[in-house]
Amino acid sequence: MTDRTMPDRARRIALLGAPIDMGASQRGTLMGPAALRTAGLATLLESLDIDVVDYGDLSVADVRDLVDSPPAKANHYREIQRWTRVLSRRGYEIANTGAIPIFLGGDHTLSMGSVNAMARHWQERGQELFVLWLDAHADYNTPETTITANMHGMSAAFLCGEPGLDGLLGEDPRASIDPDRLDLFGTRSTDKLEKDLMRARRIRVADMRQIDEFGVAVLIRRVIERVKASNGVLHVSFDVDFLDPCVAPGVGTTVPGGATYREAHLIMELLYDSGLVGSVDIVELNPFLDERGRTARTAVELIGSLFGQQITDRPTPSNAIAPGE
Repeated sequence: MTDRTMPDRARRIALLGAPIDMGASQRGTLMGPAALRTAGLATLLESLDIDVVDYGDLSVADVRDLVDSPPAKANHYREIQRWTRVLSRRGYEIANTGAIPIFLGGDHTLSMGSVNAMARHWQERGQELFVLWLDAHADYNTPETTITANMHGMSAAFLCGEPGLDGLLGEDPRASIDPDRLDLFGTRSTDKLEKDLMRARRIRVADMRQIDEFGVAVLIRRVIERVKASNGVLHVSFDVDFLDPCVAPGVGTTVPGGATYREAHLIMELLYDSGLVGSVDIVELNPFLDERGRTARTAVELIGSLFGQQITDRPTPSNAIAPGE
């Protein structure tokens, strides 16, 4: 029987909203944190006997600009620079309280600050941070390789220390991870130069072809075993476009052929069983494009599975007919 005992540190979760949407071409993800709260994220986590503290949403209104020169191909660089610095500082502070931070986005530029915060936190404690990137896109572009200049497509490259956005944190510490500690999972959309850079860095990619061939359980267990072998900690960066658009329509960059509802829940349950998850991003939820809150509710349910709720234990909706009735 699977041991589903939650680690002590997972008994406390801190929510932090980052209503940022200028990193993407489609605006609206700034409403993501509110949608996740409205869909009952805190209530669900509390029902799992977890202490939840909601730190509200960050603001960058009073954050000064730095004097460095923006890269030629990095849209809204100044705004994202402010967000990255604030997120990194605040995320680091929250991690030091001993709670598991859940960063509510917002587009995927959020992770430039959140992952930096968590990498810094764990490096100071002698443990390496691994990152599981659940996303339809690799997000491994740089200002040199990008086609669109949208910075949410540069997030994974930045956290691995790629050049091009070196001034993003100003004088704040940059705690990059080794490319060997990044796992892209569910990838099905990459640019040519981006793909070339990923090959050069030998980034691990479990694309949808591999998922179809081997199944999510085999591939996720490989990630888990590598993290365990290094006594590492896992950051889960969950872009809702990882899911198939029929499951999660509320995103600005839908790509057909994504993970099914059952595959996604199995991934989250296996990650919970591992006891390795130390922090989470939920990004790219765009309520403006959603269908009556369906994507937000699905995201909340998946986070429930990541922290101990089993899909087989879910109650039958009141308007449904249970088998045998």
